[in-house]
Amino acid sequence: MDVNTFQYKGKQELIYTNNSTDTLNRVFYHLYFNAFQPNSEMDIHSRSVSDPDKRVKDRISKLKLNEIGYIDVEQLTQDGEKVDFTIEGTILEVKLSNPIAPNSSVVFKMDFNAQVPVQIRRSGRNNKEGVALSMTQWYPKMAEYDFEGWHADPYIAREFHGVWGDFDVTINIDKNYTIGGTGILQNPNEIGHGYETKNVKQPKGETLSWHFKASKVHDFAWAADTNFIHDKAHTKDGVAVHFLYKNDLSEQHKNSWEKLQTHAVQSIEFFSELIGDYPYKQYSVIQGGDGGMEYAMCTLVTGKRSLNSLVGVTVHEIAHAWFQFLLATNETKHYWMDEGFASYIEELALAKFNSTEKENIFTKAYKDYIKLVLSGKEQPLSTHADRYKYNDAYWTAAYDKGLIFVSQLAYIIGKENLIKTFKEYYNNWAFKHPTPQNFIRTAELVSNMELDWYLTDWTQTTNTIDYSVNRIYEKDNETFVSLKREGLMPMPLEVEVEYKNGEKDLYYIPLRMMRGEKPVATDVIVLTDWAWAYPNYTFKLKAPKKEIKKVTIDPDNFIADINKYNNTN
Repeated sequence: MDVNTFQYKGKQELIYTNNSTDTLNRVFYHLYFNAFQPNSEMDIHSRSVSDPDKRVKDRISKLKLNEIGYIDVEQLTQDGEKVDFTIEGTILEVKLSNPIAPNSSVVFKMDFNAQVPVQIRRSGRNNKEGVALSMTQWYPKMAEYDFEGWHADPYIAREFHGVWGDFDVTINIDKNYTIGGTGILQNPNEIGHGYETKNVKQPKGETLSWHFKASKVHDFAWAADTNFIHDKAHTKDGVAVHFLYKNDLSEQHKNSWEKLQTHAVQSIEFFSELIGDYPYKQYSVIQGGDGGMEYAMCTLVTGKRSLNSLVGVTVHEIAHAWFQFLLATNETKHYWMDEGFASYIEELALAKFNSTEKENIFTKAYKDYIKLVLSGKEQPLSTHADRYKYNDAYWTAAYDKGLIFVSQLAYIIGKENLIKTFKEYYNNWAFKHPTPQNFIRTAELVSNMELDWYLTDWTQTTNTIDYSVNRIYEKDNETFVSLKREGLMPMPLEVEVEYKNGEKDLYYIPLRMMRGEKPVATDVIVLTDWAWAYPNYTFKLKAPKKEIKKVTIDPDNFIADINKYNNTN
């Protein structure tokens, strides 16, 4: 890395194994830095959408030649033989000299030149807080090939998808720079910089060679600056948690970074217990980037934040170590599993740290989702991440509707079964590329319920939930409640009956297509199930109408019912 021109030269050797049953005649690489050029797809898309990301807007169109990003491939060989390739935007297409047969491996060797763009989105140099290098999506990255074929998506706006592998990376850079990121540093005694304080060798010349190794990851990221403070803490299981942040931060911000360290360690411990063990020996929290973004064994977050903001973003990004980096869904297609699942367990962690006792800690997500529905801008969660007409619609879908998917699932199958589902999902699908079907099938096996209806309606349609208490009436000296399904999406229901003397009864109405019931307390009254095609449902109460104060559907508001006004009578 030339820290004066922000240009760098790379040599890459990639041993690629075709684990599919198909013979491959070509392969694809991502060249993400090519997005940061005037008239790139990212640039044009940002200038075309009606609500552009404030971090991007038209900034790419104004980049000068020495400010753009690029990755130029000089030479590429397959098992020592040169191969032809073409570059279109952020995608490199390689025509193989020999097909790659199933269960066989080849060696690709590449020489490339690159330039770090002025920091705009996630990656780049000299971000708004003065961090020199945020090196994310910085190398030619092999595209994923799976049962759906190649995933050679251009880098336009959203997230990523990558191939599992073992990384051995050496970064040569000016000796005054401190690096943090993915992997385990192999030569701390040669480096110093807070990684080792004893027997540090004096560097020869003006550069240092930082040698990292990372096994079983699908990305490699790093950041560097001459002014990083480097702190370190450990989890109870011995995971080293590194913190790298600018020494020129205000004392208030430095104090927040120091206090953050306890929360970061607790987060790794909490998520390990909730879902499954964090399997790596280190994690790094680094000041850089443009907000917060997850990478393998690390995150880059902006650092000039209040303590609450810094803790919130860091806990969210650490949550991504499980929901994206260990359970590596395709973020371009199933972004809601990445953002929504991480948001769900983030809220659980923050509630634990803050001793929050309220029943539903996800109310903001529900409000944001309902606001999106009522705006008329909603698109199904099955929409490709880059195909959203509005950025706001994407963000609400990914984060809020994705979170509600998990919250409602707990309502459907029971909280205990949801926790069991997380653990089984981790045990069966960590270090793989699971799909929504893999997750819902895990939930089905844990709960012994049929749940495909839920996955279909919530993620593949914009059908909404709306149930109403139609009326409370008496007939033949008995009291009945009539409920009505107003929306298209079905749900099992909890209905609370409150009496004028202050006592309450809770009724549970299973959904017939679930073919099962969730575990409920012994004092809950379980009614016969409700078949979706019937718009109305009536059940009998045990007290006369004059003793009833009100009847409420979903008293704890765990159903994303778009009209709460008709939930009570």
